[in-house]
Amino acid sequence: MTASAAPPDAATAAATTPAAETAGSAARAPTTQELLEASRPADWRRPDPANTLYMELEGGRVVIELAPDFAPEHVANIRTLAKQGFWDGLTIYRAQDNFVVQFGDLVDEGGTPKPTGAAKTTLPAEFARPAEGLAFHALPDRDGWAPETGFAAGFPAARDPESGLAWLTHCYGTLGAGRDTAPDSSTGTELYVVIGQAPRQLDRNITQVGRVLQGMELLSALPRGSGPLGFHEDAALRTPIRAVRLASEVPASERSELEVLRTDTPLFDAVVESRRNRRDGWYLQPAGHIDLCNISVPVRAAK
Repeated sequence: MTASAAPPDAATAAATTPAAETAGSAARAPTTQELLEASRPADWRRPDPANTLYMELEGGRVVIELAPDFAPEHVANIRTLAKQGFWDGLTIYRAQDNFVVQFGDLVDEGGTPKPTGAAKTTLPAEFARPAEGLAFHALPDRDGWAPETGFAAGFPAARDPESGLAWLTHCYGTLGAGRDTAPDSSTGTELYVVIGQAPRQLDRNITQVGRVLQGMELLSALPRGSGPLGFHEDAALRTPIRAVRLASEVPASERSELEVLRTDTPLFDAVVESRRNRRDGWYLQPAGHIDLCNISVPVRAAK
């Protein structure tokens, strides 16, 4: 009798089963959770501590991954500011519903600006970068804001083959550098995090510098500001920042050891498809489409 081959794991099955066969058989379509449970160590990556920020709030830690492949000069400045403790003792002074929280050195009230030390006071706008040389993992569906969307260096991004440019996109959890009217007026001292529906109209208008990996609930649940644009008029309602540090400057025993699902693998394609065409018991009609900002890249404690 011929021995039967062992069945492939869920991730391999999803990556190798023809799309038509998968679409026609709910039993052959693993859920997102099943795919992740069948993942291998090589499907995950650990963020670089030198490009990871820890924002320490009273409620806990927010872990932020920086994006030097897209905004190298801003990221370098932010790393310098973090090493100097620039944000320590400052506040999250803006929380606008369905939009952003913002933090930094609020000096519009006549205060003295906090010294920036060795950090640069002028930076170029880094709204987009050349697409050439950037490993871009495209999604299958059309996007209303860009010719192509997908993931690059683990970040949600967009690309325009005609102009040859690529850029980060304003999805939930995006970290950006606030600016004035001039395109080159951001330095990284004033930062914001998207806490609402993706404001993609901001793409290529503001330098984006990273995204939150863990701790979004500490930002998205903050009391909303009562002033224009969600600014807190009462200083007592602003959220104090205990510290913002680079993970590489924190003792290893105090770090948040995380793993992020790689976005350039067959497993990730299967995870996207499991969200794009939901076939678990609750869904009656698969959507057959997914928006870039509806894809949440899984993050877990390092194993």
